[in-house]
Amino acid sequence: MTEFPDFSLAGKVALVTASGRGLGRAIAIALAHAGADIALGLRDRESAGDVAETITAMGRRALPLQMNMTSLPEIRQAIAAAHEAFGRLDILVNNAGIAPDAPASSVTEENFDATLQVNLKGTFFASQAGANIMSGQGSGRIINIGSQAGLVALPGESIYCMTKAAIGHLTKCLAVEWGVLGITVNCVAPTFIETPGTEPALSDPAFRADVIERIAALHRIGQPVDVTGAVVFLASDAASFITGTTIPVDGGWTAR
Repeated sequence: MTEFPDFSLAGKVALVTASGRGLGRAIAIALAHAGADIALGLRDRESAGDVAETITAMGRRALPLQMNMTSLPEIRQAIAAAHEAFGRLDILVNNAGIAPDAPASSVTEENFDATLQVNLKGTFFASQAGANIMSGQGSGRIINIGSQAGLVALPGESIYCMTKAAIGHLTKCLAVEWGVLGITVNCVAPTFIETPGTEPALSDPAFRADVIERIAALHRIGQPVDVTGAVVFLASDAASFITGTTIPVDGGWTAR
């Protein structure tokens, strides 16, 4: 055991789901900046944009993979391909998620099933496939991207809130079961973050003002770097004794 915490990811391999844009893109680049090689899980392998080039420009390896989170074969094939290409898998970030916006009284069965399929089923089976590789190594980090919506109610997002609450509890269950294998499982739960996905909602001045007011401690909208810092920390050896927990990255919203 060393005397000082080690935040470096040099020599590590990470797979980030839904990493072509927004928060997933930011997480993939931040992990590369910390030293990791990155497998990019993409709903459409051709949608990687410039993220792979950005990572390789840092001197890290990047591998775009077809990984539609509604397809169990694609999930398993992508994780197997990452392992085959890099020879190991140290970090899995389950970032993929959808959030159909509808009052509970008008949620359709199609929207209900789609949200559970991506947010819960996809997260579970990606974790399962990743853990099967990590267990052979005797170590690994699984980081689920939850949401403050799993801790507080957001009107009009009952199904999304339900799935994110479930991810928080799934995190605990997997941490308890897989700790003996050397695998930690944690969750990062952001508030509203400035990304292309939140831009339509946050561009409404009244909505934006309400969000800022509810972020009681800091009174500002979150930035991707606010989330990526927590992910890099949990992926590093500095967090080796942390498992089964959810870290809210919410500026104090849920403390209110």
